[in-house]
Amino acid sequence: MSDPILLSDIGSLIDGAEKAVESIPHHEDIGITVVESAEAITARVGDRLGVSGGRVYRREEHGSSFLLVRSFGDAPEIDDPPRLDRSYPPVNQCLNHGVVYMSADDPSLDPEIEAALGAENFAAIAVGEEEYLVAFDLHSGRDREASLVSLGVLRHSFNQKIRQERFDDVLRQARKIQASILPRRSPSYGDFDIAGLSVPLETVGGDYYDYIALSDKILGLAVADVSGHGLPAALQVRDVYMGLHMGLGREYKIVRTMERLNQIIHQSSLTSRFVSMFYGELERNGNFLYVNAGHPPPFYLSAAGEVTLLRSGGLVLGPVPDATYERGFVSLAPGDMIVMYTDGIVEASCGDDEEYGVDRLIDAVRGLRGQPAQDVCAAVFAAVSGFCAHGHASDDRTVVVVQRREATSVAS
Repeated sequence: MSDPILLSDIGSLIDGAEKAVESIPHHEDIGITVVESAEAITARVGDRLGVSGGRVYRREEHGSSFLLVRSFGDAPEIDDPPRLDRSYPPVNQCLNHGVVYMSADDPSLDPEIEAALGAENFAAIAVGEEEYLVAFDLHSGRDREASLVSLGVLRHSFNQKIRQERFDDVLRQARKIQASILPRRSPSYGDFDIAGLSVPLETVGGDYYDYIALSDKILGLAVADVSGHGLPAALQVRDVYMGLHMGLGREYKIVRTMERLNQIIHQSSLTSRFVSMFYGELERNGNFLYVNAGHPPPFYLSAAGEVTLLRSGGLVLGPVPDATYERGFVSLAPGDMIVMYTDGIVEASCGDDEEYGVDRLIDAVRGLRGQPAQDVCAAVFAAVSGFCAHGHASDDRTVVVVQRREATSVAS
């Protein structure tokens, strides 16, 4: 009787197999990933797993048979490989259970098929949602228990790699979507200097800002924050973007636009249904009409240094389908500013209980008056990063600055 296989041994095998596939580059074709994973695992940990080589099969499109794609390791190339039909008992068992091990004397095996493959037994795993079978040539004398453990380790490692590949594909698409949503440049609008900056915590994030030219006389400005971060939040941002633009495209009034967007978020099938948003419409004469849907209140900073928090609005978008909103209003004179931001800015901390806070943000911006809006955004990020020098970001961060130029700067 062989010694029992310990969990620590299995963990070590999994670790070795996963490291073997880490360096495999991304491929659009999952089949290439499967073949290269088989080769890498066999080369790096094949001896420990009792594997010398094998064969990769791919299911026929719209069919039930598996066709040989390629041999790997020490397995010989086969000139006329047999089809492996789903009804073949070992294949059927593999698809039903994920793994199969049948010794050479198993009556379920077809001697002619196995002879053509040159295999002593049928040891295989199903990977990639039953799209691929990977059969392995195992070392002679390896018992059933050890063989099944090896097959389980192999299946785990293959599927982990395939899941990562598919997740990376989704992430790439999300990055493309987010890049197409966020503004590529600042708008040129009257005597206003406008800029924004957004940095996600992960590759993609749940913060969103936008400039929307409604007409020659009205510019829409939006900042939003989807609860959470990463891929789920980024996908929700897409819904926010689409809903906002659809509402504005139908020429809804500002309050109706927010109410309609709230209903869209409430009906969303995505996991995150809590979105804070600040949306305003800026006229060339400086009038600014806005609605704050549960968002950290932006502040209006007058040329004289007076501060007004822009709070008028209502609940965050999503949880209450029939939420109502009210409008707020300020007017920007030359030298006045409005600063919008997400909570990743003011809630940034050094790991203790002290946050950067709105007061520090106001003080930082007050000292930057007169500088280009783009420089103000960069300076705010630098100030927050300096405050959190010994901590790590825990949320996406976004700042948008709207500044009405003074007459002297417009003339220059």
